Amino acid sequence: MWQKSNLVSYRHFRTGRRGLLVGGLQLGFCGLLAWRMHHLQVEKAESFRLVADENRINVRLIPNQRGEIYDRNGVKLAGNEASYRVTIVAEDAGDIDLILERLSKIINLSTEDIERSKAELERSAKFLPVTIIDRLEKDDIAKIAVNAPMLPGINPEIGFSRIYPLGEIFAHVVGYVGPVSSRDLEIRDDPDPLLRIPRFQIGKVGVERELESTLRGKAGTKRVEVNALGRVMREIERKEGSKGANLKLTLDTNLQAYVRARLGTESASVVVLNCKTGEILAICSSPAYDPNKFVRGISFNDYGTLRDDNHRPLASKTVQDAYPPGSTFKMVTVLAALEAGIIDHREKIKCNGHIEVSNRKFHCWKRDGHGNVDLVKSLRESCDVYYYELAQKVGIEKIAEVARILGLGQSFDIEMSAVTSGIVPDKIWKQKTRSREWVVGDTVNSSIGQGYVLSSPLQLAVMIARIATGREILPKLIKSINGIEDKRIPDKLKLKRNNLSLVRKALFEVTNDKRGTAYHSRVLDKKSEIVGKSGTSQVRNISSVERTLGVLENKDLPWEQRDHALFVNYAPYDDPEIAVSVVVEHGGSGSTVAAPIARDITLQAIFKGTPPITAYPVEDRARIYNQQRDLQKLMPKTTNSSKVQA
Repeated sequence: MWQKSNLVSYRHFRTGRRGLLVGGLQLGFCGLLAWRMHHLQVEKAESFRLVADENRINVRLIPNQRGEIYDRNGVKLAGNEASYRVTIVAEDAGDIDLILERLSKIINLSTEDIERSKAELERSAKFLPVTIIDRLEKDDIAKIAVNAPMLPGINPEIGFSRIYPLGEIFAHVVGYVGPVSSRDLEIRDDPDPLLRIPRFQIGKVGVERELESTLRGKAGTKRVEVNALGRVMREIERKEGSKGANLKLTLDTNLQAYVRARLGTESASVVVLNCKTGEILAICSSPAYDPNKFVRGISFNDYGTLRDDNHRPLASKTVQDAYPPGSTFKMVTVLAALEAGIIDHREKIKCNGHIEVSNRKFHCWKRDGHGNVDLVKSLRESCDVYYYELAQKVGIEKIAEVARILGLGQSFDIEMSAVTSGIVPDKIWKQKTRSREWVVGDTVNSSIGQGYVLSSPLQLAVMIARIATGREILPKLIKSINGIEDKRIPDKLKLKRNNLSLVRKALFEVTNDKRGTAYHSRVLDKKSEIVGKSGTSQVRNISSVERTLGVLENKDLPWEQRDHALFVNYAPYDDPEIAVSVVVEHGGSGSTVAAPIARDITLQAIFKGTPPITAYPVEDRARIYNQQRDLQKLMPKTTNSSKVQA
């Protein structure tokens, strides 16, 4: 009995202990669960709320206005205009083909607009709006609004489009904007998210491209609530971005417009510099194109016409192209000889019309020769033989050294696309690029700006500006950014003042002595006398047979085989203010074609408008009067009301 009682008690004890253990475990589990619920619902509540918000709230970019571009006087060269556009959202539209077909019956849509829109819709997320067409009229928007029920996914909007008020006049400098391409994204290490917005536009060439990040500014943002499909339900918050910086260029619209009109239909280029500051007052390539067509989407036909034109309107000839400088290079050769101390300016060299070097004849442009020639006469009458002889004494290394001091053979850091450095050849250059030894004939050719020597119109303008001032003039295109100006003081050239003075006196006779090659382009106004040098550079070889029978005149040759016409000058002689370079492709003689253009442009720059007719030689005045009248008709009207402080 006792044993049975003890057994029952023992079993009760075991059961009670097990119950306590299980109960304790249950209580602990409940406590842990309660703690976890408190941790998640109270302590972590804010974190999970943010995660939930991120799942239903998107942050989207708001494109800002692009910075505007002005000339030195506040005339707008590139701006933004409010424009109506139409976008389509694929997920709302449903049948894209049907909707675009309906829309094309309401407004004027080209096949290119439709195909481009389809391609962008395929690349973009279904909920993102894609621009179909912009720059619409109010009437078009009204038509779309009336037909809205049959156009699901179609949304008329107001945005900003880039506009170039003066069209082709500044095309090669300012450039243009266009939609971001895959290539644009590839070349950037960390592209701005703005660039991924469909049809977002960035600078493609010119200042628009080179200062893209400055002009673009900073995008705004908006927080929007979206549903499970990603569709926007409402806007929660908006933060506007900052407009891109406004730029003021050193260019003068009136002068640039005059230059463009003066070049007419020539395939040519002109650069006008302020001699004291290096500011570019005009830089023009002819012919040109209307940048507005590229912003709106140029047609294949229009682009093909520009691309196939042998006058190359798409090329920015002033900085991208390099030409044999011809006789404008003779200042380099003579300065090299003076700096090396191997000649005296009074020393004379006999010119019989040619010399022989290494069993090869090198001809002077004057078949019968110039007779006895000193330094002044060599530049005044552009005697080639003088420089052939000089070059053999001084050597290519010294010539190349002085050429670089004068700004040739270097790529200037200005805000234009594809700026060439040209070529200043020497022995190392030829071995490296041609895998051949330099020969004396190369030096002879180089001495008159032929052979391997190549220079851009910008470099030629810098060269003559440096000769005029004796300072290391650097070209400058940006005057200020948001009103902040960068001022530079040019250093002195590493050339002797006396040597520069001798060359200047000789150049004065080129345009002001009756025997000078550019005497017919002289200026009678003593305060505006120009000093310059003409150049005529060959683009083809002249055979010995042709020389025997008589060299063909330019007018008898196909256009692309004719000589280039060049002229460089500065003015006034006593206190240089303006430097000019002119290159007329296949224009023929520099003194008869390029020099008159340079003279007219120089006077226009000095007088800041139409110069007095008395500045011209009497025999030219009737022609110049008619020319001035005709050119005024071609120039755009810029008024004070169009000027805005940049």
